Amino acid sequence: MNSTASASGPPAPSAGAAGPPSAPSTPSPDSPASSGSPGSSGSSGSRSSRAARRGGARVRTHRAHSPWLFLLPGLLITLAFNIYPFVATVWKAFTDARTLTPGSFVGLDNFQEMLADEQFWIGLRNSFLYVAAVVPCTVVLPLLLALLVHKNLPGIAFFRSAFYTPVVASVVVVGLIWVWMLDDRGLINAVIKTLGFDTVPFLSDRWLILLSAMLVTVWKGLGYYMIIYMAALGNVPRELHEAASVDGAGPVRRFLSVTVPGVRNTMVLVGALSSVAAFRVFSEVFLMAGPDGGPAGEDTTLVMLIQRTGTGLSGRVGYASAISLVMFVITMVLLLAVFAAERRDKK
Repeated sequence: MNSTASASGPPAPSAGAAGPPSAPSTPSPDSPASSGSPGSSGSSGSRSSRAARRGGARVRTHRAHSPWLFLLPGLLITLAFNIYPFVATVWKAFTDARTLTPGSFVGLDNFQEMLADEQFWIGLRNSFLYVAAVVPCTVVLPLLLALLVHKNLPGIAFFRSAFYTPVVASVVVVGLIWVWMLDDRGLINAVIKTLGFDTVPFLSDRWLILLSAMLVTVWKGLGYYMIIYMAALGNVPRELHEAASVDGAGPVRRFLSVTVPGVRNTMVLVGALSSVAAFRVFSEVFLMAGPDGGPAGEDTTLVMLIQRTGTGLSGRVGYASAISLVMFVITMVLLLAVFAAERRDKK
């Protein structure tokens, strides 16, 4: 017996055997075992990961929607004051709507009447003449003016402000001042009479009325386009002018070979802006020629025809909308022609 017991090794201590007591383990509150169940660790981790995913999704959704919240006021204003009026104009162009009645659909009747309307062709002719005369002046003259005031000379800031002053003045006020100056008893005719010449009928001759309005348009826009050109001239490297001077190029040669290529894109922009403005001219011609468009309506422009036809209690809104739609198409064609010509020059 004793040999068998000794061979098997020391006997295991019994439950009642004396020995050093082991300290009971107290789970910490942060330990996963404190949840009270063996699977609580996995379920708690999955719940926290799901909550993190939901929180991240909410943050991403909020970030995606935030730009639209900032853009919404501008989009609503654009919709209310640009898109809706344009769509309404397109619809009314095919109706016989008047100021106080919505009218009914008449198809292409307004456009057929337009083709037979003499005033429409007069307005179209005058609008194109306005573009042909005004645009070259507003492209070239402001550039020359910008070259003069671009130099840092004493007192040049005064001239910059003086040239820009007509831009901020009301076109009606400017037009009335010019009407007073061009009247038969105005300042300009007084000077002409003093020099011994006969008075010039600036405001009674059909062609002089249109020419006077063009003069006012060019004069008022000089300062605006001058500022645009001044910004472009600042981007032309001075080294190119210095290199051209070293090569013996004179002022005219430097202007044609350095300045013009450097501001070519700006010239295209000015040409596009002035083309649209000239084709839509109203105030200057209205003030010079009167509401009837001068003698026998010969100085009527398209915008004046739209105003005269579509306003008043019995205004033909449908017919005026048809003219507006044609005018929009012509304006887009003008812009496309300007940019197409600019692309051909680059090639």
